[in-house]
Amino acid sequence: MGRCLTSVCVLCRREHVKLFLKGNRCFTSKCAIEMKRSAPGQHGAEFKKPSDYGLQLREKQKLRRYYLMMERPFVKQFMRALRTKGKTGEAFVRLLELRLDSVVFRLGLAPSRLAARQIVSHGHIAVNGRKSSIPSMSLRAGDVVQIREGHQLQLVKDSVEAAKQRKSVPNWLDLDFVKLSGKVLRLPDRAEIPVPVQEQQIVEYYSK
Repeated sequence: MGRCLTSVCVLCRREHVKLFLKGNRCFTSKCAIEMKRSAPGQHGAEFKKPSDYGLQLREKQKLRRYYLMMERPFVKQFMRALRTKGKTGEAFVRLLELRLDSVVFRLGLAPSRLAARQIVSHGHIAVNGRKSSIPSMSLRAGDVVQIREGHQLQLVKDSVEAAKQRKSVPNWLDLDFVKLSGKVLRLPDRAEIPVPVQEQQIVEYYSK
């Protein structure tokens, strides 16, 4: 399985937006975006105005990096969204948000998506009472996600406490802070998904 070895802070600097890839550090003044560090490369220079294709590419890369996905599974999810009723862009973002690793992160059971993916792949998560080690698993309304019995990691407890203080669990999810379990109450609306992208640009990119 391919993986990105680039520093996640460099990814945020490249996209000029906070992608929340570094866990709790993203909420401090040490965040590269908060420090207003320039984009990577020679002086972070932008030598020319980007074309329409360039803007579409940047939006696609931004969304892919936000969810830490490689190109092939990213395109596979887009093709699923094409077969879904309604606006393709919104359906695409919703499908990405309903991935198991993303839901674990949104619930606050992990400090970052990378940590959430590791917790899932190591077998610490159960979905509807059954062990699941597939980070890309798609969840539906009514699904229950919880830390498996005997897998009470200190990392999870610290992350849940931080999420509780920030009150960062979205309205479409419900988290039991004591049992370390959460439930997908309903499918999220686009306005409830704080992803800083223009998804229509991505639809146009893949429509060429």
